[in-house]
Amino acid sequence: MNLEKDPKATTAPLKSLTEWTQVLCKKEMPIFSNTALRIHHVLNDERKGAMELASVILQDPNLTVKLLKISNSSNYNLSHYKIVTVSRAIIMLGYDVIRELTLVCSFFESILSAINLRQVNEEITQAIQAAVHAKSIAIATNDSSSEEVFIAALLNRIGSICFWCYCGEQGEQIQTLINEGEFSREEAEREVLGFKLTELGVCLSKAWELGGLIEESIKPNGLFKNHRVGFVQLGYEIAEALKKGTGSDEYKACIRKIEALTKQSRKVIAENLQNNIKTAAELAFQFGATDAAKLIKGSLDQLPEPEPIIDKKLLQLQISQDITSILSDQIDVNQLLGMVLEGIHRSIGMDRTMFSMLVADKQCLRESLSLGWRKEILHHKIIFNIRETPPNLFFHAMAGIQALWTKPSDNDKYYTFQDINVIGKNECFLMPVFSNKTPIGLIYADRGISSQPLKKEDFETFKYFAQLANIGLTLYHLQRTKTQ
Repeated sequence: MNLEKDPKATTAPLKSLTEWTQVLCKKEMPIFSNTALRIHHVLNDERKGAMELASVILQDPNLTVKLLKISNSSNYNLSHYKIVTVSRAIIMLGYDVIRELTLVCSFFESILSAINLRQVNEEITQAIQAAVHAKSIAIATNDSSSEEVFIAALLNRIGSICFWCYCGEQGEQIQTLINEGEFSREEAEREVLGFKLTELGVCLSKAWELGGLIEESIKPNGLFKNHRVGFVQLGYEIAEALKKGTGSDEYKACIRKIEALTKQSRKVIAENLQNNIKTAAELAFQFGATDAAKLIKGSLDQLPEPEPIIDKKLLQLQISQDITSILSDQIDVNQLLGMVLEGIHRSIGMDRTMFSMLVADKQCLRESLSLGWRKEILHHKIIFNIRETPPNLFFHAMAGIQALWTKPSDNDKYYTFQDINVIGKNECFLMPVFSNKTPIGLIYADRGISSQPLKKEDFETFKYFAQLANIGLTLYHLQRTKTQ
């Protein structure tokens, strides 16, 4: 097998399992590392929920687009209602499904940025097919969470996939040993690296705190602790057997295992396996793994075309329709504010967007929900101080009722040294948020990372979405008054 040179591959050969784990986490895949740890943080904090998960997703525009594309696919969106916001995706598909899909989409976003050698695509092909087969079996056995089985199978070979993305000369050495016929794959891995790639997978799953069935299925003794690991393993057995053909002993053995688990007829099982291959090809395409999709199905011409990128005006309309539907029902304030911030952030194209709450002593605003902020400390909350003497940016905003578009060139006196330390000295949009005519917080947005200029039409859209938040909070207050 001819392995092409990857310019992103590690230059100096790594000598230990620890080195490989650290380099993959910190140097080669930092975006995925950050996303995985943020998801873990949300999952393990009972105070956090859907809006915090949405915030994690919306930090990455590419991840957002990919997740929404998959959420609208026939595999997930059975209602065929067009999902245009992450907030709506969570409502329609459920918190747990979106959390798992976020993890996988982020993983593919990281590995597909590398030059994909054939070995990488074979690993991805195997993983996607195994995941679809495992999920199909889980559904047939009435498993409580077939989606969890799917994700666990998809990430089961995480060590191998990551290694082959960034392997350099060590990958060539392993492949040479295998091709010479004297070493099995695992023996070749240990000969060159000093460890097996399954061990790398265990270390990465711990470093990224993947937990649950994902981690259990990667561990060598996982099956002894959780029978659902067997679905994952069988998924890979099926994918491997299908490469040898439907007449092979391995394929027949898989059929017997599925038959014993699901009580389905062999004819139904065979039909399901063929349908699973088509599903796997479609999913590979949706994840952006087009080379893997081609390996699964044989030709990209048979796969669906990617959806066209929708323009910002259309996105504004679709998100506002979602918000309007919330306002016509029993209002969930967190969901409302989450959609408003997503509307501002994505449809205008802001770098940083935040809703901050006025604290009890009214001396500062504390971050409640934010998108796009780059923090050195992940859990750090951003504080906006409100100072009357001299009046700063946030005092000026909270003193009125209208939206503000402030520019350093026109409003220099409002940019205090403390404000500049928090947000920099950028033009920005601000608007106070009210509940029963009482100010409770502030919506802030800027392009402080890209430094792109703001336009009048951006400001009008900002005002529109911020006003929807105020309308929603007014209606929420009326709803609560009626029920008391």
